[in-house]
Amino acid sequence: MRLIFGRLHRWAGLLTAAFLLFSGLTGAVISWDHEIDESINTKLFHAVPTGPAIPAIELAKQIEQRDPRARVVYFPMAEEPGHSLAFFVMPRIDPATSKRYALDYNQVFLDPTTGAELGRRYWGAVWPVTRENFVSFLYKLHYTMHIPEFWGSDRWGTRLLGIVAIIWTIDCFVGFYLTLPARRLLRTGQAPAVRRELGKGFWARWAPAWKIKASGSAYRINFDIHRAFSLWTWMVLFVVAFTAFSLNLYFEVFSPLMKTVSSYTPTPFEQRPFRSLDDPIEPKMSFADIAARASADGKARGFAEPLGSLFYGPAHGVFAAAFFKPGEEHGAAGVGPAQLYYDSEDGHFLGERLPWTGTAADVFVQMQLPLHSGRILGLPGRILISAMGLVVAALSVTGVVIWARKRRARLAAKRSRQAAAGVRLAPAE
Repeated sequence: MRLIFGRLHRWAGLLTAAFLLFSGLTGAVISWDHEIDESINTKLFHAVPTGPAIPAIELAKQIEQRDPRARVVYFPMAEEPGHSLAFFVMPRIDPATSKRYALDYNQVFLDPTTGAELGRRYWGAVWPVTRENFVSFLYKLHYTMHIPEFWGSDRWGTRLLGIVAIIWTIDCFVGFYLTLPARRLLRTGQAPAVRRELGKGFWARWAPAWKIKASGSAYRINFDIHRAFSLWTWMVLFVVAFTAFSLNLYFEVFSPLMKTVSSYTPTPFEQRPFRSLDDPIEPKMSFADIAARASADGKARGFAEPLGSLFYGPAHGVFAAAFFKPGEEHGAAGVGPAQLYYDSEDGHFLGERLPWTGTAADVFVQMQLPLHSGRILGLPGRILISAMGLVVAALSVTGVVIWARKRRARLAAKRSRQAAAGVRLAPAE
């Protein structure tokens, strides 16, 4: 059994090492995505107040008036003092081609008090990598590897990393098993030192696996780092691996699985079929209409937070209204803000997502992204996940080093056996 598990661990590690190295390093950085982005792109994020703020809905209209090719799909209702408002846009349909316009941007930054445009950028652009899109480039690299769209889908990279995450999740248990001391029996004739070692209790024999012997050889230190880091961080590694699977294969595997094992309340985005973005659902309700309804509904529900943002999904014909205080969408602890959903045809209420509310499955689903990002614990959680990104990268590198060293040893032993066999089979002179 141990031999089989050893081979499984070896091949799982080799298959996933490169992906986990990139995901670990990028994950360590994007735990601070907003802070880094803001620090290197001050011209986009900073705005000096010169008067009362213009309503965000009016600013959204101005963006669409300046470029009729663009449709605003997301914006915060208010920002922190001294900050700009960031609007996400998607291309509308070109009547001449019946396809989406080719926009070279998907995000617009406006001064909240003047409406002046501070800049545009393409969030998540693959090339060229500039200061404006550097952080978003890393963010998308983390969960898509920037694998391009083909066969009508842009989720191949996400699915690939979801499969990697499944292998990683299973390998967490395989690797843990291999750290346990081998079960050996005391036999007559064994050397006293061997008998004393085997006679120790389980914990005494397992204790060295948790330690790094600094006085050992370079290979031994590398091996100890791989094993000890894995043990000390095992629970967090498992959580990160499992949530990587649940997030990357959410629609394909995780959501259908949750529906079969527990009472789960899917969002309207899961209940409605996905419509091609070359044939989007044109809303009959405006952002102003939805804002008025959402604000009234939030007040009726006793929400302490104000209406924080509005989103429209043209592939599903659904508006989503989220409730949070200005600036808290980037790093607030918990499982995310409350959200209310509305139909784009007539504005009727479609459903809600209330933090820590619902069935056990509902809460479990809410926890996936906050657990993966560490934001469920606020700042301490983000620090932990950032450090874990470096641990994952280190485990990937040390694992490959262990495999390479053992492979060289196996090849050397094979050559020695072949040489010995050649000597034995050589004819006598």
